[in-house]
Amino acid sequence: MEPQTPTESSAIDYLRSVDTPTLSNAIELLKVRPNSEGFTPLQVRCLFPEFGRMVGYAVTAHVETMTKGTIDWNIFLELYEAVDKSPKPAVVALQEIGPQRDYAVHCGEVMATVFTRLGAVGLVSDCAVRDIPEVKAMKFQYFARGVAASHAYFRIVRVGIPVQVEGLVIRPGDLLHGDENGLIVVPHEGLEKLPDAVNQIQPRERALMQFVRGPEFTFERLRGRILE
Repeated sequence: MEPQTPTESSAIDYLRSVDTPTLSNAIELLKVRPNSEGFTPLQVRCLFPEFGRMVGYAVTAHVETMTKGTIDWNIFLELYEAVDKSPKPAVVALQEIGPQRDYAVHCGEVMATVFTRLGAVGLVSDCAVRDIPEVKAMKFQYFARGVAASHAYFRIVRVGIPVQVEGLVIRPGDLLHGDENGLIVVPHEGLEKLPDAVNQIQPRERALMQFVRGPEFTFERLRGRILE
């Protein structure tokens, strides 16, 4: 995993100051990826929107939950070690590779507590999570499809590989940003240009909204602004 660079380290606080949709629009201006890539679909929800924006470096793993098998605790320790060694803050990203994702639960109070102690601020899952009151109390963020009660035969299969969360590819060390609007991968390429891109978007949007809400608004004037 790549070490955290000074540029990226100084960017973390800045990224926390920007909402995820604005940041997504700014990334589009950089033209470093197709506009249809880099974000989770509507199935993945932020379960604790009141916590504000989550920013962190991805620690990834494949999980198998619904098939009975032997648990290798060494692989659990491998995941915990990866979180410990990750640039901080870390975000754990888990993909279910078993056959029944709607029954798979990927994290609860115990694992969330360990992750928190090792420097993680949240978890991203393509399945369910649990222990909502307890995890909420420790201010550990969940991005998941929902909640369920049982962990079934939960086990870690492999650590430190690219995962897919509802189609979003997350690689170890990717910089993740999420809020109540959803989750995106912030590209390392052009990271230093993001503040300028955000500064292009915000004044333009504010001016448009002031016009739309103001007394001079008409459809014809709106047409003129859009087509100018």
